[in-house]
Amino acid sequence: MERVVLITGANSGIGLALCERLLTEDSQLRLCLACRNMQRAEAARSALLTSHSNAHVDLLQLDVGSVQSVLSAAQEVKARYNRIDFLYLNAGIMPNPQLDLNAFFKGLFSRNVVRMFATAEGILTQQDRLNSDGLQEVFATNLFGHFLLIRELEPLLSRLVWTSSSNARRSAFSMEDMQHREGRESYSSSKYASDMLSLALNRQKNSQGLFSSVICPGLVMTNLTYGILPSFFWTLIMPVMWLIRIFTNTFTLTPHNGAEALHWLFLQNPESLDPRAKYHSLTSGLGTNYTQPRQMDIDEGASDVLYSKLLELEKEVRRKLSEENADEEISAVK
Repeated sequence: MERVVLITGANSGIGLALCERLLTEDSQLRLCLACRNMQRAEAARSALLTSHSNAHVDLLQLDVGSVQSVLSAAQEVKARYNRIDFLYLNAGIMPNPQLDLNAFFKGLFSRNVVRMFATAEGILTQQDRLNSDGLQEVFATNLFGHFLLIRELEPLLSRLVWTSSSNARRSAFSMEDMQHREGRESYSSSKYASDMLSLALNRQKNSQGLFSSVICPGLVMTNLTYGILPSFFWTLIMPVMWLIRIFTNTFTLTPHNGAEALHWLFLQNPESLDPRAKYHSLTSGLGTNYTQPRQMDIDEGASDVLYSKLLELEKEVRRKLSEENADEEISAVK
């Protein structure tokens, strides 16, 4: 039976590397690349068909940061497919990253250099903003849009896989400010929230046959990573990073390596997985890729509270959208 795999943010980086690995694993797959930029999605599809000429690769326009785009894309998915075997929740943004250069260079020559690169703790902040739906942009793109997509497609789903981060930290998240309106670590907050949501979904939905997993790709050089520092900085420090990689397994560096845990989960029985674990892509000093589970710092009760708050926000967003559509219809009649 042909398996259907939908991947958000699939036109570059880890998402595109995952597509390549999945087609190599199973040439009979039907891949659906869910992307905001259709020109880039077409280019990604062409690249995949160059190496896998008989592959089944579909495209779907989806901006997970837009409620209307998510709802429209979900309707399109339901019209095309009668099931989604895997939904990879991979799309994410880190807008306007601000690096503390003094702390960065101090950490670069300290014994904490590996932790600094792995978590960006103490050196990286972001400037977030409201989107057209009145939601914080990072929260909407990295978490809520994916949550809404799951809610819309739930009858079709069986496996969810979230691309999280080692930057996901409890200290960056506040339940009283789940959109992170007041903070400066919106990316870290959103990724910690996705870890919590994955656990909550398992607690709520495993009995109904829906399973959720979380991965950390390690330190990978993608467009998101390159956006943190000017290009000449990366040119200067890349030799150092390749040297450090010999001594640590978290510097996966390439999208192919970073997609290791995503690919590994594709091969696993969901009942055998630990819902409290984050599955890390790791690369040895000799270049061998492997996956390792590590327990997440998450409270089950808090994850259930987050799930409830997201359900409440969903109702609010749908009500607001319904009112806006009604106003537009009235205006059109006039």
